[in-house]
Formats: sequence, C-alpha cells, structure tokens
Amino acid sequence: MSEASQREARGDGHQSRLLRERRFAPFFWTQFLGAMNDNVFKIAFTSLVTYHASLFQDVDGKTAAFLISAIFIAPFLLFSATSGQIADKWDKARLIRFVKTLEIAIMVVGAAGFVWTSAPLLYTCTFLMGLHSTLFGPVKYAYLPQHLANHELVGGNGLVEMGTFVAILLGTIIGGEMAGAGAGALPWIAGVCIGVAVLGRVVSTWVPQTPAAQPDLRINWNPFSETWRNLRIAREDRAVFQSLLGISWLWFLGATFLASFFNFARDVLGASPDVVTLLLAMFSVGIGVGSLLCERLSGGKVEIGLVPFGSIGMTVFAVDLYFASRGGAAGASLLTVGEFVSRPAHWRVLADLFLLAMFGGFYSVPLYALIQSRSKPSHRARIIAANNILNALFMVVSALMAMALTKAGFTIDQLYLVTGILNALVAVYLYTLLPEFLIRFVMWLMLHTIYRIDVKGAEQIPDEGPCVLVCNHVSFADAVVIGASIRRPVRFVMDQRIFRIPVLSWFFRTVGAIPIAPAHEDAAGLERAYEQIANALEAGEVVCIFPEGKLTASGDLQVFRQGVQRIIERSPVPVVPMALRGLWGSFFSRHGGAAMTRPFKRGILNRLELVIGEPVAPAQATPESLRDKVLKLRGPWPV
Repeated sequence: MSEASQREARGDGHQSRLLRERRFAPFFWTQFLGAMNDNVFKIAFTSLVTYHASLFQDVDGKTAAFLISAIFIAPFLLFSATSGQIADKWDKARLIRFVKTLEIAIMVVGAAGFVWTSAPLLYTCTFLMGLHSTLFGPVKYAYLPQHLANHELVGGNGLVEMGTFVAILLGTIIGGEMAGAGAGALPWIAGVCIGVAVLGRVVSTWVPQTPAAQPDLRINWNPFSETWRNLRIAREDRAVFQSLLGISWLWFLGATFLASFFNFARDVLGASPDVVTLLLAMFSVGIGVGSLLCERLSGGKVEIGLVPFGSIGMTVFAVDLYFASRGGAAGASLLTVGEFVSRPAHWRVLADLFLLAMFGGFYSVPLYALIQSRSKPSHRARIIAANNILNALFMVVSALMAMALTKAGFTIDQLYLVTGILNALVAVYLYTLLPEFLIRFVMWLMLHTIYRIDVKGAEQIPDEGPCVLVCNHVSFADAVVIGASIRRPVRFVMDQRIFRIPVLSWFFRTVGAIPIAPAHEDAAGLERAYEQIANALEAGEVVCIFPEGKLTASGDLQVFRQGVQRIIERSPVPVVPMALRGLWGSFFSRHGGAAMTRPFKRGILNRLELVIGEPVAPAQATPESLRDKVLKLRGPWPV
C-alpha cells in the first residue's frame, strides 16, 4: 500500500497536515509570497497614480487603474502557451526557483520606478510581473498532482486557493497603507517588494524535485499557433474543457467585483476608501473558508456536485447584494469603517460578499481538482496554460462589459445584479452541455440531506486503471450511494427494464449506466451489455455490478450469479468486494412490502456504511468466494 493510501486508511487525511510536509509546504509559501508581492506592487502603484498623481508626469489617474490591469493581463494572453510547454518539459522545482530569481530582478526595476517616481519603469515592472505570474501559473497547478494523491487534491487546491486570496488581502492592505503615506513611503514600498521577492526565492529552495512530464517535448515558440494547439488539447476531454470555461467564468465574475470595490464603496455605500479594505477582507476570507470547507463537504474526493451548489449560492448572494446596498450613499461625508459597521443594514452587505465568495470557493476548487485529475500528465501544464489564456480573455471581457454598462448609466450595484443574473444563465448553459455536474449535485444533495454515510476502506479502490466492484443489492438507492461515495466515476450495470423508464432513462444514459437483460428476454442485448462492460474496462474505467441480479426481498444476501465470472474471464481485472449497511428498511428497500411506498419510514439523516474490502485477483474471483467476502464485510444482520 502506498504512503498516501496508508495515511488515508488511518484517517490522517486532513488538509492542514499538508502544511507540515515538505512536498507541499515550501511550494505553498512560495506561491503565497508571490501572490502577496504582486498585490503589494499593483495596489501601491494604483493607489499612488489615483490619489497622488502629481508625483508622476503625464499620468491620467482616472484611466491608470484600467491600464495597469490590462498591462498585467497581457502576458497571460501572449505567453501562457509557451509557459505551459516549458512546465511540461523541465523539472518544476527548478522552474519555480528560476521564476523566483526572476522576480527579484523584476522588483529591482519596480523599486527604481518607485524611488525615481518613473511611471514608464513601473508600467514595465507591471508587465514583467504579469510575465512572472504567467510562467508560474502552469507550474503551480501541474505541480500538485505530482506530489498529492487523488484524495488529497481537493484539500491541496483548497489550501492554495485560500492562501492566494489571503495573500491578495495582505498585499492589498500593505500596498494601500504604504501608498497612503505619499512620497515619503516610496523607498519603503521599494524595499518591501524586493524583500518579499528575496524571501520567496529562499523558501523555494526547499521545493522538492518534480520530474518533467515530457522532457523530450520540442517547444513551439510561436505563441499564436501554440495557443490554438493548447485549446485543441483541452477540448479533447469535454469535462476538462467545460471546467476550464467554468473557472474562466469565475474569473470574469471575480474581476467584476474586485475591480469595482472602490467605486462601490464611494458611490453606492457612501463609504471611505478604508471600507474597501473591509469589503475585500470579507471577500477574501469568504473564498478562503469556502475553499477549506470543500474537503469536508466532498469527503476528500473530487466532488463536482459542489460546482452547481456553488453556482446557486453565487447567484443568490450577488442578486441580494444589489437589494442590500440600495439607498446606502446618503450624507455629505464618507463613512468611516466604524460608522459603516455601526449600521445594521451594512452587515447584510458584508454577509452577501462573504457568502458570495464562499460559494465561489465551493465552485472553483472541484473544477481545478477535476482538471488536474483528468488531464493527461504529459499535457497537464499546457492545459493549465490554456486555462490561463481563457481566464485572461474572460477578464478582459469583464472589464469591457463593466465599462460599457457604466457609460450606459448603470450604477455599480446594478452591475452586480446583471452579473448575478448572467451567472445563473451561464450555469444553466454549462450544465446543459455537461449534465454530469448537475447529476453529481443531485447525488451529493441526496446523500447529505437524507443520509449520512461512513465509507470504510476507500483506499482499496485503485486510483487508476480498470476494476470491477461487486456489492450487495439492498435498495433502489444503492447506485446513488455508491456513486456519490467513491472518488472515481463508476459505470453501473443495471436492469434493462429500469434503464428504459421514461425521464429516468436520460439520467441513466448520462451517467454511463450499462443496461443488461437475461438471455431468455434479450440474448442480443445481453451480448451488447458484456461488450460494453469489456470496452469500459479496456478503457481503464470502474464498473460496478450487483451479482445477486435483483433487490433482496428478505434482507438476506442472495446467491451470486455467473455473470461476474463471465466478465472477469473476458477482462481479467481486479475485483473489489463491497457491502452496504443501513439501507435495509429504508424507503427505497423492499422491507415490509414494495419499495418506495412509505415515505420517511425511517426518518431522515440515517446513518449508512459502505465497507470496501481488499481487491481480489481475477483468478480467485469466483461468484462463491466473492459472496463470502461481501457477507463478511456486511457483518451481522440487520443492515
């Protein structure tokens, strides 16, 4: 058993543990310091040209903020494709150290710009910091799957997302406070930027070796043709590409809010610039809390069912923010932080921002984890590069939309309302294209409202490669419970008559269920089913069958039929025995008569157990031996 599996088996899987391990901690703090330095520099520069424009010659304070943002984003559009190739070709630890060394040189340029109050030097530094982030992005997300087990990806991504937004918050506070002091703080800003860059380079020394995914890759230095090729690679897996679009949409939404907080505070809420820090703090803490909660809500697996949950929350609280902030800009003087928080109505505004961001964390972390887990290792960094390109495009469109609506007379709170409505429309569109997300949401919701499940032995299911799962068949909810509890997608073999039920048939087809019928009913259909099962296993998928062939009417474990042996003879793969406990007597079982006739016969929030045994070699996987193993896993009756 691997080290990651041993940790999972003994329950040592909480994400905070990663911050104590070399495979994660140096990387985490390196990216944390880089994100903080980005924002110390950008916020200080933006604040200076906005409130102290006289320090710089020929700078328009009204447009400088948009120009700084555009210059920072430009390298993502120009060089993401190239940086993705570089991250796949070379050791990522060496690349991280190179990028952090580059950051020191870039910040020397920025320091000169601050000390000499040179806008051209500061604009140049802004572009180079965008280049720094462009180079680091593919390395950042391609690094994690090489050092974390699949069950750790959600927790690791949650920590990275949380750390990034806390770093943004700290950078904003430090940069804003120093810039507020005016010309006297310029040498201090320069020193802090260089100091943080040096500290980041020192920490990166401990990032462990991370071998190249494709060392023989020939780099295409043409950014345009390579960008197009990266997007084509990403489109090869529909779920991955739709996830890239989903993340890019979140950046669209986030950019809309973050770029407008100054105007929102002044024009809508009638508040001083200090309140902007409070608004950003609520937003950043919300993202952090949501990202950290993802591991607990997902049970340590890549739970894409959280994505629609996040979409719903983002829409609800973006729309409510519009109503909560109406009529706030009253009074001749701007509200201080103390005056702002003393008004109960403003607590609703803060709550909306916190919850909007928290649901954004629920939305983004599973998408990043899905991209990492389903992308080919040899192409993973280039797919992340494609993500960065799409993110940049969406952020540009966000800025253009915000400027257009503002010029058309929309207030900032109305802009938030439009964004919330657009979020709902985009969500419906995405989940229509990829209903797997919505189906996983329904399964996740059912499992967390009707039942409480404890999964034992999850590490027994291989992280990759084909296998067959066999389990006792207690209720009509068995497949939902198993599918929602296992971190890998599962294809279930099911009765052909149930598979063809109108409306439900769409659901079964979407999740890739395989219909099967007895030979005396449909011999050709039976052969097709075995063919589909063999193809799925050949493709490295997980297939689950219920060898009893039908639901138990008495609660007893019935005789296992010969179908499982036929499957293994044709496709000799490991067989994993499992047992469900707690569903007998539920609404979905045949306890006391027909199933699904007495709602809530055992109430709600029932405790369930899914007990998973050790994989059985194909040669030992007979129906009789598998039944004995399932019986032992199930334990004493009743279950």
